[in-house]
Amino acid sequence: MDLLPSGSREDVELVQIETETCSLIIKGRPYHARYEGLKQYRSMDSHDVMQFSVVGQSLEDYKVYDVEIGELVIPENLRPIFFENGIYQLMVISKSGEELSFYHEHPILRQAISPVKIGNQSVLMGNLQFQNEVGYSTFEIRNEYETILTVTIEIFPVKLDYKKDYEKLLEEVNDEIYNLAYHFIRKTYLGARARLEGNPSKAEFYRLISKHFQQFLQAIERIERQPHHKLQTIHERARGDQLRKLDSTSRSYLRKRTSLFIKVQDGIEIDKKHLMPYQGLRIKKELTYDTLENRYVKWMMERLIHKLTDLITTIENENNRWKQVPDPELLKKLHSMKKQLEQKCKQYFWKQIGKLERSVMSLVMQMAPGYREAFQIFLTVSKGLALQGKLYQMSVKDVATLYEYWTFLKLGQILNQKYELVSQDIIKVNRDGLYVNLDVNKTAERIFQHPVTKEKIILTYQKYEGNLPTIPQKPDTMLSIAKKGKDYSYNYVFDAKYRIDYAQEGSYYNTRYKTPGPMEDDINTMHRYRDSIVSANNGPYERTAFGAYVLFPWFDEHTYQEHHFYKSIDRVNIGGLPFLPNATTLVEQFVERLIEAGPEEIQNDGILPRGTLADWKSTFEEKVFVGLVSSAEEYGECIQKGRYTIAVDRLRKSWQEAKYVALYLKHGIGSKNGVVVYGKINEVKWDGDTVHFEIKEWNQLKDAIKPVGYGIANYTMTSLTALKEAKELPELFMKSKEELVLWRMLRRVSDRIKLDLDNLNLDEARKVKQYTIKDISIELNSTEQVIVLRRNMRTERVPLEKLNRNPTTVFKKIVEIISE
Repeated sequence: MDLLPSGSREDVELVQIETETCSLIIKGRPYHARYEGLKQYRSMDSHDVMQFSVVGQSLEDYKVYDVEIGELVIPENLRPIFFENGIYQLMVISKSGEELSFYHEHPILRQAISPVKIGNQSVLMGNLQFQNEVGYSTFEIRNEYETILTVTIEIFPVKLDYKKDYEKLLEEVNDEIYNLAYHFIRKTYLGARARLEGNPSKAEFYRLISKHFQQFLQAIERIERQPHHKLQTIHERARGDQLRKLDSTSRSYLRKRTSLFIKVQDGIEIDKKHLMPYQGLRIKKELTYDTLENRYVKWMMERLIHKLTDLITTIENENNRWKQVPDPELLKKLHSMKKQLEQKCKQYFWKQIGKLERSVMSLVMQMAPGYREAFQIFLTVSKGLALQGKLYQMSVKDVATLYEYWTFLKLGQILNQKYELVSQDIIKVNRDGLYVNLDVNKTAERIFQHPVTKEKIILTYQKYEGNLPTIPQKPDTMLSIAKKGKDYSYNYVFDAKYRIDYAQEGSYYNTRYKTPGPMEDDINTMHRYRDSIVSANNGPYERTAFGAYVLFPWFDEHTYQEHHFYKSIDRVNIGGLPFLPNATTLVEQFVERLIEAGPEEIQNDGILPRGTLADWKSTFEEKVFVGLVSSAEEYGECIQKGRYTIAVDRLRKSWQEAKYVALYLKHGIGSKNGVVVYGKINEVKWDGDTVHFEIKEWNQLKDAIKPVGYGIANYTMTSLTALKEAKELPELFMKSKEELVLWRMLRRVSDRIKLDLDNLNLDEARKVKQYTIKDISIELNSTEQVIVLRRNMRTERVPLEKLNRNPTTVFKKIVEIISE
């Protein structure tokens, strides 16, 4: 059903305002095509009510367009008619002939409305366009001396549910920045106290105090309900018969006043006389709220009163200087805040609290309910948390930029739940105090560490990739994941796009993709990012971005899993993911999989340049022939002649696949024992019953691979990767794919893996009986087709097929057991 009356899809008069001095008209379309597309998927019509207010001198009448009936009416519970990216014509006609001017906080909107001469009359005209900007927007009509009309309208987003998603988006951005700021202050308070002495600018202080004032008052009220207190000892005068236990103060009082003692029949014998004081000081314990913590809270309120007073004075003086009337609403708000704090200080509870005379370093201020919140807010307001990027702007908010900030901060929040934060430069400090290093023209990053593997995870905002063969690239967010045993990182681009195609009925998008999703242009941008971010590695350029994904504002995660651009992630590592405050599950699961997956699994997911797959497979598992050397003389001959010799009858199948030879020195050959050198095969020569491997050059292994009770009877085959990573001889033994995958997985967790083979000679062994890390044992049971994990009394059985189909789940289970 079309909720708009016939003919209402053209421009209509949306607002009419009449005062004694002017008439104001706003024209435009009372709907937005994409907003209507969003309504197809959310029953939000009955919930969205637009706010509209008018304040003016000699206001006669004002009306607003009602979408339901298609007429101008007195505004009450009206549906939205102003939308982001909408264009609205504004006209203001002076009835008295005086010159009028238009004022808006946003310079672009302020410049859009200008006076136009029509005959002898001056008319204010122009178009207001709110580009990706939502929330309350207030503008003023002024004459030469004062503001005669103030109008506040509400701009609605067309890609979000305003009351749910947008407000939650703004709240989460502010909360995350706030938490990071307080974490920074708390972390550096002792070590960098001097760096926190900056003060915010007056404009910044106003933004911050306006945002946090009610929260501060709520914290004070909570303190009043449950105040910190202590028992203090006081001394009061009392009759002698009422004196009991005396402390040093009471005894000193009596010593200095001997006249207080009188003779009694039964008293204290002093100099052969029985004496008792008829008066003294009695010890009394009483509850007091006059603690250092409460003094500090009172001092915070007084400091804020001083700052508000200073701000009010500055505003009044500045306006007097320029012969302007101060904004009454602004001054009213400031006076109201000041008055509320003064009233608090005059209450009996706070009047009994003394003056703060020294600094306070107390856990009560950092942890106790009420005190913690008041302390955080005071630090934020008074130490100068300068939020860039309009996060604290009260009127117009750029929702596209806000969404971009939110995606980066939310990704960091997701990582922070499972991984250890090592460092961050979102919150930084300069001589003016704390500020947020989050701006479209600046790079910021958060560095995390895997709690078990210790692998580094870096989340970077606006990472500039400049040293490229084509043109520089700067994606919104880059996730770089290090993997143990690899000297490079796996990079993934997450680009926030505040755009969505709603797949309206009859559209091309609906015909092809059926459900709402990311724009095709944005998916093409992801291809560009992934293909253009490359690096030179001793030869041709290699792609360093393994995947690129659009994050877009959508809520229905379940239905979206059938979308073409979701399935494309598994196929080519490019696609889109819905991401909103109430729709983060798919992104959380995906990011966790990227971090927990092993390098081999990631390589399998990657898309390689055409024609390189065969070459990559051949070099990835280059075979190494590990031959036995039985004497020092044989070892010396191998090294000097660049040759390894073995009898033909000792060779078995697959030896011809070897591209390298490594030498295993039997126990007793000098100080060396184990695998110590390797070299690439230059040529293989036959000499009767003997085969000679001619070696181009011998390379020393960084560390000898130790036998640890095992040996080699003749020779064994391994891979070059295993040879370079192994610490102990059994690690060169991997007969099956499952054994190899599990060994690589365990190497991410620990460098000290013990292998138990079914034979002490590698070339005669058939399988790995058991892997051991600390007190954890892992067994590959091929008979039952399960992996058995044991730790103390706990036993976990994981189907063996998961090791091939989804190794990340096996890795997560191992990490879970290790972390217990």
